[in-house]
Amino acid sequence: MTDGRAEALQRLDVLVGEWTLEVRSTDDRPEPGPAARSRFEWALDRQFLLQRTEVPDSDVPDSLAIIGTESADGSYTQHYFDSRGVARLYAMTFDGRVWTLRRESPDFAPLDFHQRFTGAIGDDGDTVSGTWETRRDGADWQHDFALDYRRIA
Repeated sequence: MTDGRAEALQRLDVLVGEWTLEVRSTDDRPEPGPAARSRFEWALDRQFLLQRTEVPDSDVPDSLAIIGTESADGSYTQHYFDSRGVARLYAMTFDGRVWTLRRESPDFAPLDFHQRFTGAIGDDGDTVSGTWETRRDGADWQHDFALDYRRIA
């Protein structure tokens, strides 16, 4: 493994652990969603970071994401799978403080809409405040929902 790739993977250490996830109340969603649990853990000799998320709401899918990098430039790829049978591929960046996910090209499924997530790691390293947005071709980005992560272990 090149030093740049090793450094890129090492930056992800801040995410390792167990977290609660909660959809934050906003003007368009006055009530917070049910708290979910997400666990990040290393797999395959620290070559990939797994994220497993379970949501106690039958309308929201459980998911598994696999994060890896092939380059030394700090870019990552997140492979996303959920309990609906959805599979998606996100371009990801993470500099240790800001985490982004973007889906703007067809992958395993047609691209009906674009998606992006931007999350900021809190100063304590135990929180992530993020926002998901969507965009139809040619339109502006629209707020989808705000999502907070809080480390519990």
